Amino acid sequence: MKIKSFSLILAVILLLGISGAVIIAVQAPDNQLDTVAVNDIVYNLKENWKSLKAPDYPLPGISYGIDYTVLDTEGKLLRATKPGITADENSAVRHRDTILSIYGTDDSYLGKLVIYNDSNKHWQNFRNRLLTDFLLMCFLFISALSVFLLIIQKKILRPFEILNRFAKNIAAGNLDIPLSMDKENAFGAFTESFDLMRTELATAKENEYRANTSKKELVASLSHDIKTPVASIKAIAELMSVTATDNKMKKQLETINAKADQINLLISNMFHATLEELNELKVTNSTISSHQISDMLHHADYQKTADIDPIPACLILADPLRLSQVLDNIISNSYKYAGTRLHVTFHLDAALSVDITDYGPGVLLEEIPLLTQKYFRGTNSRTEQGTGIGLYISAYFMDKMGGSLEFFNSKEGFTARLLLKLV
Repeated sequence: MKIKSFSLILAVILLLGISGAVIIAVQAPDNQLDTVAVNDIVYNLKENWKSLKAPDYPLPGISYGIDYTVLDTEGKLLRATKPGITADENSAVRHRDTILSIYGTDDSYLGKLVIYNDSNKHWQNFRNRLLTDFLLMCFLFISALSVFLLIIQKKILRPFEILNRFAKNIAAGNLDIPLSMDKENAFGAFTESFDLMRTELATAKENEYRANTSKKELVASLSHDIKTPVASIKAIAELMSVTATDNKMKKQLETINAKADQINLLISNMFHATLEELNELKVTNSTISSHQISDMLHHADYQKTADIDPIPACLILADPLRLSQVLDNIISNSYKYAGTRLHVTFHLDAALSVDITDYGPGVLLEEIPLLTQKYFRGTNSRTEQGTGIGLYISAYFMDKMGGSLEFFNSKEGFTARLLLKLV
């Protein structure tokens, strides 16, 4: 039921109660005696005065509903319509009864008729009716008002509390809780709009998050990938500096080498800061041929000194971009810390194993389990610049591609093993 309709019902109940009270007040009891009835009673008493002394003689005028007593000439009670009413003249005066003298046909004094004043009874009945009407009106009004307040609580206050909680959730950034409300309440027209607002805010927030994440991923990926060509530039500059005979050229090559170190440091700082803000790097797996790994290895081998064995034909599950980054990072680290030729071998079993082995001094046994931890750098890396992030990201990518990254010392030197998932 709508609030307007119920308000109308409440007003009608109040109006009916007031109208009933007015009607009862207008119908106040009339205390005037019926003179015709009184004259008839007096006449019958006068005609049958002698018979009144007989107890079984019916008093005249009982049908008029008038109670009275009859007194003799001495003022003593002769007869009464009912017990307990006025019994003498003094009592009649105090009670404000109507006293009439009765005379015989010869004008002789017979006695008195005392008509009982029952106005108090009528007024009491009137007051009771008025009180009953008032109480009934109050009951109906209070009942209707209670129902009205319950409707207000249900249709206005409770929805407002729900809206209040919804607004707090929105302000706190919790956009996953929908606003479910009855469209029939006072706020029903706004419910759908508020929930649409929540949906649009959630979409905008998600788009913003994706845009920021994509931007950070791009910065992290580019900053890490740029390190490989910078390392190539640095290696070539160092090689040319060793073979150069002209002092001017040597100084220029030293400048190039210094600038490459500066660029590498700036890129490392940018990569480090970006990775701190990035919760997760996106990996999109697909089925690729194992022969694609050959191209990735040749692109990653910037010194062109790696011996790459034939690759077994198979299909693997990987993200080509992320796998290229892993190979770039491992080969770059091998050249950076070992400084030797590389040998890449393959083994096909439950997974495709890719072993990248250098001929350097290797890594301390107690440090091998720590190589994929974020920011960890081994003892042999103290003389080289770095952030300790490359192998951490590589292990993360391999895990997301369903494979793994392992390290161990071999007879030749140090080996990094990639285990790629078969399809």
